[in-house]
Amino acid sequence: MQEPYGERDWVDTTAAFAPAVLGAAAGILASEAMSEKARRPVGLSLACLGLAALTPLLVETAVKKVRGPGTRRGSQRTLQGIRDHGLQAREISYVEDELGEELGVG
Repeated sequence: MQEPYGERDWVDTTAAFAPAVLGAAAGILASEAMSEKARRPVGLSLACLGLAALTPLLVETAVKKVRGPGTRRGSQRTLQGIRDHGLQAREISYVEDELGEELGVG
Protein backbone atom coordinates (compact mmCIF):
# COMPACT_ATOMS: atom_id res chain seq x y z
CA MET A 1 0.00 0.00 0.00
CA GLN A 2 1.36 3.41 -0.94
CA GLU A 3 1.87 6.18 1.55
CA PRO A 4 -0.63 9.02 1.01
CA TYR A 5 2.14 11.52 1.57
CA GLY A 6 5.57 11.53 -0.01
CA GLU A 7 8.64 10.90 2.08
CA ARG A 8 9.61 14.11 3.85
CA ASP A 9 13.09 15.45 4.02
CA TRP A 10 14.62 16.01 7.48
CA VAL A 11 14.83 19.73 6.77
CA ASP A 12 11.07 19.80 6.22
CA THR A 13 10.52 17.79 9.38
CA THR A 14 12.55 20.14 11.55
CA ALA A 15 10.90 23.16 9.94
CA ALA A 16 7.49 21.71 10.81
CA PHE A 17 8.61 20.93 14.37
CA ALA A 18 10.06 24.38 15.11
CA PRO A 19 6.84 26.44 15.34
CA ALA A 20 5.35 24.00 17.84
CA VAL A 21 8.41 24.21 20.07
CA LEU A 22 8.59 27.99 19.78
CA GLY A 23 4.89 28.22 20.61
CA ALA A 24 5.37 26.03 23.66
CA ALA A 25 8.27 28.22 24.77
CA ALA A 26 6.20 31.37 24.40
CA GLY A 27 3.33 29.79 26.29
CA ILE A 28 5.55 28.75 29.17
CA LEU A 29 7.22 32.15 29.36
CA ALA A 30 3.88 33.96 29.33
CA SER A 31 2.03 31.64 31.71
CA GLU A 32 1.67 32.04 35.43
CA ALA A 33 1.26 28.27 36.07
CA MET A 34 4.94 27.76 36.91
CA SER A 35 7.10 29.62 39.34
CA GLU A 36 9.42 32.30 38.00
CA LYS A 37 12.47 30.16 38.86
CA ALA A 38 11.25 27.20 36.80
CA ARG A 39 9.50 29.08 34.02
CA ARG A 40 12.43 31.04 32.62
CA PRO A 41 14.93 28.15 32.12
CA VAL A 42 12.29 25.84 30.64
CA GLY A 43 10.95 28.53 28.29
CA LEU A 44 14.39 29.62 27.14
CA SER A 45 15.46 26.01 26.60
CA LEU A 46 12.42 25.37 24.42
CA ALA A 47 13.04 28.60 22.50
CA CYS A 48 16.64 27.55 21.82
CA LEU A 49 15.45 24.11 20.71
CA GLY A 50 12.95 25.72 18.32
CA LEU A 51 15.60 27.99 16.84
CA ALA A 52 17.96 25.04 16.47
CA ALA A 53 15.19 23.17 14.62
CA LEU A 54 14.90 26.09 12.16
CA THR A 55 18.64 26.23 11.48
CA PRO A 56 18.73 23.53 8.73
CA LEU A 57 15.95 25.32 6.85
CA LEU A 58 17.76 28.66 7.09
CA VAL A 59 21.05 27.13 5.94
CA GLU A 60 19.40 25.35 3.02
CA THR A 61 17.68 28.59 1.95
CA ALA A 62 20.94 30.54 2.15
CA VAL A 63 22.80 27.90 0.14
CA LYS A 64 20.11 27.98 -2.56
CA LYS A 65 20.33 31.77 -2.73
CA VAL A 66 24.10 31.67 -3.17
CA ARG A 67 24.63 28.51 -5.22
CA GLY A 68 21.26 27.93 -6.86
CA PRO A 69 20.93 27.48 -10.62
CA GLY A 70 19.33 30.92 -10.99
CA THR A 71 22.38 32.76 -9.67
CA ARG A 72 25.53 33.71 -11.52
CA ARG A 73 27.65 31.43 -9.37
CA GLY A 74 25.20 28.57 -9.84
CA SER A 75 25.24 29.02 -13.60
CA GLN A 76 29.03 28.99 -13.60
CA ARG A 77 29.07 25.82 -11.48
CA THR A 78 26.61 24.13 -13.84
CA LEU A 79 28.62 25.12 -16.91
CA GLN A 80 31.87 23.99 -15.29
CA GLY A 81 30.26 20.67 -14.39
CA ILE A 82 29.23 20.20 -18.00
CA ARG A 83 32.71 21.05 -19.21
CA ASP A 84 34.40 18.75 -16.69
CA HIS A 85 32.07 15.83 -17.32
CA GLY A 86 34.93 13.76 -18.66
CA LEU A 87 34.30 14.07 -22.37
CA GLN A 88 37.47 14.50 -24.35
CA ALA A 89 37.71 17.26 -26.91
CA ARG A 90 37.76 15.87 -30.43
CA GLU A 91 40.44 16.83 -32.86
CA ILE A 92 38.81 18.78 -35.70
CA SER A 93 41.85 20.19 -37.49
CA TYR A 94 40.90 18.05 -40.51
CA VAL A 95 37.92 20.38 -41.12
CA GLU A 96 40.22 23.29 -41.98
CA ASP A 97 42.24 21.07 -44.30
CA GLU A 98 39.14 19.93 -46.15
CA LEU A 99 37.41 23.31 -46.42
CA GLY A 100 40.44 25.53 -46.81
CA GLU A 101 39.40 29.10 -47.63
CA GLU A 102 35.69 28.24 -47.54
CA LEU A 103 35.86 28.02 -43.76
CA GLY A 104 35.85 31.81 -43.52
CA VAL A 105 37.75 31.87 -40.23
CA GLY A 106 40.93 33.83 -39.73
